[in-house]
Amino acid sequence: MLETDLTERAQKNKKMAYQKLQVGRVSAVVPSDTVDIPYVGDATSVWPCVLYSGSGGDIRVMTAGGDDVLFVGVPAGSFLPVQVIRVFATNTAATDIMACW
Repeated sequence: MLETDLTERAQKNKKMAYQKLQVGRVSAVVPSDTVDIPYVGDATSVWPCVLYSGSGGDIRVMTAGGDDVLFVGVPAGSFLPVQVIRVFATNTAATDIMACW
């Protein structure tokens, strides 16, 4: 009984995780040490986004909470599920980065 409950819960959580990664807008990111990622629907607005890393490598970001973080060795073809407002040019080796809202 417990095993069945845990399996059902795991399946439900897996479905929830996929739903959280669905996005409505996507834009290429130009890393910058001074400029935040502009929202694709309004270039004057900044909305936190999650990132997709096309090539992989290190990605330095500013989170929506104001933390300056270096993610080391982000795999190619993966999502970085952190609310981000800026990708820094300095210390970012990854390319083909996409902002997803």
